[in-house]
Amino acid sequence: MKIKTVFAAALLLLVFFANDAKGQKVAVKSNLLYDATATVNLGVEFGLGEKWTLDVSGNYNPFRFHGGHRWKHWMVQPELRYWTCDRFAGNFFAVHVLGGMYDVGNIDFLKFKILNANFKNMKNKRYEGWTAGVGVGWGHDWILSKHLNLEFEVAAGYMYARHDKYLPYNAHTPYIKDADRHFFAPTKLALSLVYVF
Repeated sequence: MKIKTVFAAALLLLVFFANDAKGQKVAVKSNLLYDATATVNLGVEFGLGEKWTLDVSGNYNPFRFHGGHRWKHWMVQPELRYWTCDRFAGNFFAVHVLGGMYDVGNIDFLKFKILNANFKNMKNKRYEGWTAGVGVGWGHDWILSKHLNLEFEVAAGYMYARHDKYLPYNAHTPYIKDADRHFFAPTKLALSLVYVF
């Protein structure tokens, strides 16, 4: 319950500050890739200057899936963007920080590995903990209509994760307590539908 309260408060603050940016465009967005994984998400972006915007996105997945699969998590990701042309149109470069908590396991990624982040052990283990990181990215906005855009972004960076490891995935007593990892990995992949005010 505490996590939900913090997440809701952060989103309300973002909306409040976005509305306070008088004379600036404001955008609200949803990442369609998160939607495809049953992850509730919302992003708010507002202008800071002629070529600068601040995008803050959050996502939350409280669900347990059939067969004991777990993909529960929440994350907040503020991002500063520099637009090469106009805000909310064309190419942009970004730098962001992120933080969140997770409870994932019983997911068969086979031998899926990105850089030195190995996901093959998630089939028989469960990981519960928190993560933080920084990343840089590039993206592009396509204008679909006066108020509607389609946005793509890809980013990578440094991640730190600290968790308890459970073996097997449905156990209640940690197999390894307070394990941690430092690694480089993708930090964002987004295909978002954007409504610009």
